[in-house]
Amino acid sequence: MGMRIGFGIDFHQLAEGRAFWLGGVQVPSPRGAVGHSDADVLIHAICDALLGALALGDIGQHFPNTDPAYKDIDSKILLAKTWRLVKDRGWRVVNIDSTVTLEAPKIMKYAPAMRETMARLLEITMEDVSIKATTTEQMGFVGRGEGLVAYATVLLEKI
Repeated sequence: MGMRIGFGIDFHQLAEGRAFWLGGVQVPSPRGAVGHSDADVLIHAICDALLGALALGDIGQHFPNTDPAYKDIDSKILLAKTWRLVKDRGWRVVNIDSTVTLEAPKIMKYAPAMRETMARLLEITMEDVSIKATTTEQMGFVGRGEGLVAYATVLLEKI
C-alpha cells in the first residue's frame, strides 16, 4: 500500500473579544485568534497537512478568505470538507502529530476533547491524534502574546 506524508502550518494574531477555538474546541480565554473563519490554527494546519500529502494545494485555495461563504465558518466544517477530498481519493489517515505554540492560555487540559473531536471527524481513534504544546520562551510575536502557531504532520495510507 502507498503512504504519503503531509505537513501543515498556520499562524494567527490574537485579539481581545474573539472566541478562542483550537482543535474544534472553544478554550476559555479573554483573547482569541483573528481570521476570516473561526481562526482555528490547529485545524487549519491539519487541513494543510492533509491537502499537502496528496499535492492538492492548500487551505487558502480550497476555502479562500475572500469568499464570504467562509466568513466566521466553523473550522470543523473545513476539516470535514478536506477529509472528504482525501477519502474520496482512496486514502485514510494513519496518524496526526501536531504542536501548538503559544504563551497563553495553557491548552493541554483541553487536548483530550480536541483529539476526540478531530478523530471523530477523520474517522480515526484518539490514539491516532497527537497534540503537543510549547511556548517560545517569550521570544518573537508568539512570546509577546501577539499570536500563535500550529504545526501538523499527517501520515496517509492508500486504502
